[in-house]
Amino acid sequence: MSLEFAVQHPCVLRARYSEKHLREWGRLSNLHARLTTGDASAPSQEKVAWVENAREEMELMQAETTICPICPACLPENAAGEGEAVGCLGRITYPVEAQFEKFLADRVQLALDTIDSGDQPRLLRILIDAESPFDGEATKELRRVTTPDGLRFFELRLPIRLSREGAQLTTDNVFDLLAGFRSDDHEQTTYTRELGFEATADYYDFLDLLLRNDLSQTEIARLTTRGKNYSQFLRLLAAIERAEALSTRVLLD
Repeated sequence: MSLEFAVQHPCVLRARYSEKHLREWGRLSNLHARLTTGDASAPSQEKVAWVENAREEMELMQAETTICPICPACLPENAAGEGEAVGCLGRITYPVEAQFEKFLADRVQLALDTIDSGDQPRLLRILIDAESPFDGEATKELRRVTTPDGLRFFELRLPIRLSREGAQLTTDNVFDLLAGFRSDDHEQTTYTRELGFEATADYYDFLDLLLRNDLSQTEIARLTTRGKNYSQFLRLLAAIERAEALSTRVLLD
């Protein structure tokens, strides 16, 4: 279970295959990687059987995606790229780790406390505005969900509340912001959300501040060794950077 994203670049693969098809390849390659590397969060027997029955599709996917590394939309493999055969795709696995959610809350609070309002990223100012569209309700609903298999979207059952200038905020508001905006062509792409090109610069500034600004190597090592979400969000940041450079959008679902 994961939040999937893609840089929608008009490449050779998209000339041959639909966005839905590429997304299915992304899931197939990710599951195959987890099976072959002994990932502790092993997929169900049903998904194992699905991968085993898709050997011909795996061979086709591996042959077709050999062009990905030379594509300008290809994301760096060192940013959670293991198992991503389609180079412009990525995923953020659920449940969102408690330690990563705490990290995000601390970083947003630090930015509010130490950066002058005129120098803060525009999205941060929108987030704390009384009329902000990111009210946290969508994330609040997800936080309540437990699937029949016992899976959850968030490890924490309650969001983290911010203080001082962010006193009206919780991490539900932050995750609502990170979910982007509803897509009008989801029936064609199968992605229900997007970061349009006009929003990519603002999202880049916001995530770059939270994920990379003034972080020590010790802190980065702690985040990457204790969980997956930090590296996965770095891949999303790379996708946003590529989308901005290519004047395109990031699809999310």
